[in-house]
Amino acid sequence: MAKISIELVELEYHNYHLLVQGKFEDGEKAYWIIDTGASKTVFDKNLSQYCTQVEPANNEEYQSAGISEGMVETSVGELRYMAFGKLKVKDQKVALINLDHVNEIYQKYRDVRICGLLGSDLLKKYQCVIDYKYETISFSRPRK
Repeated sequence: MAKISIELVELEYHNYHLLVQGKFEDGEKAYWIIDTGASKTVFDKNLSQYCTQVEPANNEEYQSAGISEGMVETSVGELRYMAFGKLKVKDQKVALINLDHVNEIYQKYRDVRICGLLGSDLLKKYQCVIDYKYETISFSRPRK
């Protein structure tokens, strides 16, 4: 199990995003929004050096819709390597979208680049538990 700190970023009064830091294989820090409402994990297509674009199994597999914007142009990728504490995530399928609009918002609050959103697919696979009291997230290794 990997237990790591999360940061609650207050974007508006009493409205928070959960932010977790990871690392890419080259040691570069990566900041993720934990999005329990997202069905799929999303990755910024502008960071193509860390993923490979792949063909979806079907046309609907990785379509993305935002609450306020309707359908978003999406392709499918495979994130080669990501680490959250001691947990190493390899070959994770992700929806690739442009996250420039998210990063524009975050620049007002934190000097970090958001690389993606951890969706329910990854959170379930690694049996994640979010502890708001201690501001941590725990990842377990998936059962085989």
